[in-house]
Amino acid sequence: MSVSFRSNLHGMNGKTLNHFDVIIIGAGAAGLMCAITAGGRGRKVLVIDHANKVGKKILMSGGGRCNFTNVNTTPENFISHNPHFAKSALSRYTPWDFIALVEKHKIPYHEKKLGQLFCDRKSKDILNMLLSECEAVSTEVKTLCEVQDIKTGLPFRLETSHGQFTSESLVIATGGLSIPTMGATGFGYDLARSLGLKVWPTRAALVPFTLSKKQLEKLRDLSGISLDSITHSDGASFRENILFTHRGLSGPAILQISSYWKPGEPIEINLFPDENLKELLETARTNHPTMDLKNWMSTKLINRVAQRWCDLWLPNKQLAQLSNSDIELIVGKLQPWTIYPAGTEGYRTAEVTIGGVDTDEFSSKTMECKKVPGLYFIGEVLDVTGHLGGYNFQWAWASANAAGQYV
Repeated sequence: MSVSFRSNLHGMNGKTLNHFDVIIIGAGAAGLMCAITAGGRGRKVLVIDHANKVGKKILMSGGGRCNFTNVNTTPENFISHNPHFAKSALSRYTPWDFIALVEKHKIPYHEKKLGQLFCDRKSKDILNMLLSECEAVSTEVKTLCEVQDIKTGLPFRLETSHGQFTSESLVIATGGLSIPTMGATGFGYDLARSLGLKVWPTRAALVPFTLSKKQLEKLRDLSGISLDSITHSDGASFRENILFTHRGLSGPAILQISSYWKPGEPIEINLFPDENLKELLETARTNHPTMDLKNWMSTKLINRVAQRWCDLWLPNKQLAQLSNSDIELIVGKLQPWTIYPAGTEGYRTAEVTIGGVDTDEFSSKTMECKKVPGLYFIGEVLDVTGHLGGYNFQWAWASANAAGQYV
């Protein structure tokens, strides 16, 4: 789709223009929240989306139960080239503000772990809540509405598959590139570049790793097994489970570390996160001298993992026969296990996109573009990426609320 930005204010094809105070492109979490906030100020708001349904990523999030926020949200839970940018919006719209909205609609929810809040029933509860709030402030929502042309200046003028519209404020809430089957496109990045705004390189984040054919062959029998770990890469570490898959590695720890990993770099996985493995082995060598290493390992790890590690990398000896160098070798294969991913599964399964439109182009208070008055960017399209666990939704709510106060 080709979209142009122009600054002349001539009418398009002589058609009647429909005027709104605010037009929001993108009917996801950020777009709908911005509409609610702006509409609550008495603004006449139009939300448009090229997809056939609104909030598709809301519906599929959290395994269908929508991990809608995290009570532990702090700026440290976000990745950005400007780590200070998100502070203002996050401080002005907290998880407790969104929880109040959820409770107002009597949506049952629970904390799963680590501050992560989920719906008791289905993600649709959150989407219905947002749509109900939009309806209450008379927001108009149009789906299957393709943007064909945009002219900047005041007012903004949009040519779409539903006709022509003008507005005093234009909000870009088009998200990132993750999960293209849900309708994700590079629309927001393309618009930013058309205006001369800086866009940081993007890549898939919160995404499983793939392994080479040779690596997969070694680990082929472990698919489906989950293990507690501390996983580390590029200065970041996470204490969560890893999951062996038929394509490579997944699980919360892997998804988290994928946001920091760079191609060609290793990841380090401590499979004994609460133990000093060297001391354990030295004690076992004394207390259980006739026990085979493989059998001892099976008491400490899931049996199939213990068996495979011993078959591949560890000496098959009785514990009494282990030399100090044998113990060092064993520790080096488990604490940590170092592996070089072949890559990631990419945007196809990524939960978010890291990188995006440079936040230095915008006011952290209002989300307004410094170069184009009346233009706002919110949510995932900006270079702000949350950790796994509800943080990206909280950024959507907070950045949308910030913009909604000023559009």
